[in-house]
Amino acid sequence: MALGLRSIGQVLAILKPDFDDVSISKIRFLESEGLISPERAPSGYRRYAESDIERLRYILDVQKNHYLPLKVIREHLDAMDRGQEPPPLGAAGSATMDAGEPAAGLPPARPPKRAIRITRRELLELSGLSEPALAELEKHQLVVPRRGTIYYGRDALTVAVVSRKLAAFGMDARHLRVVKQSAEREVGLIEQAIAPHLRRNPASRTLPAEVMQLVLHAHAAVMRSQLPQ
Repeated sequence: MALGLRSIGQVLAILKPDFDDVSISKIRFLESEGLISPERAPSGYRRYAESDIERLRYILDVQKNHYLPLKVIREHLDAMDRGQEPPPLGAAGSATMDAGEPAAGLPPARPPKRAIRITRRELLELSGLSEPALAELEKHQLVVPRRGTIYYGRDALTVAVVSRKLAAFGMDARHLRVVKQSAEREVGLIEQAIAPHLRRNPASRTLPAEVMQLVLHAHAAVMRSQLPQ
């Protein structure tokens, strides 16, 4: 092996401590998408330079922490290949309460995250879910495409990632149905509560999100109070 070049198994060992869901199949998938181009030995085996490993680390980081779809990641890498800085990764915009200040005792509203639009194949790769596990989530309508499209959004990805992590505790799609049923009841409560306000002020588009944020804070606080101290 040429000096400084590593096998795919060695690359996996380097990346695994920081990205627990990385796998050889995922690295090969990223290569098949044209995001990395390792050298090939005469035997046909892949050989990765340090620059390939750093490129992989960047891809995995923006997938894990910013949920960027492959199309956007490819644009970032193209810019880097031209010697340019990739676009900033911070979320754009901000969301505030109508009064301009968060409600007393509550943390400030978080800025909205960039919308994502990913295929089912990308959803599997980004979440680390198996095909049967995703199919089970879809069966229970826990993960669904964005309305009127075949693409998935950030909420679908979040549920898929959480589902994979909860599986380690013996929780599967059947258990998550309880969460879905609870969320549906809370949405009904919110819709009932804000209906009179929306009739008086139909332009108040942020009201549902603001009330939802308050309900989420209450939900989390009640759950914490029920857990063993």
